[in-house]
Amino acid sequence: MKNITTILIVLITTLGASAVIAAVGYSSIKALGRNPAASPKILTAMMLAFIFAESIAIIAILLIYMLFG
Repeated sequence: MKNITTILIVLITTLGASAVIAAVGYSSIKALGRNPAASPKILTAMMLAFIFAESIAIIAILLIYMLFG
């Protein structure tokens, strides 16, 4: 039961980060299509959002392994 719980929690944390990255990527592509001149600002904001989403997912996975390991 402990392994199934760990697997489900890891799955949820990785799906959450993947959903955020997909939403940010979609929105940034739409914004670039509307205003190509603002690409440096959009790229910076997009990369920051990717970094924060991935860091939250990594921290969550590390906490899960520490709790259930």
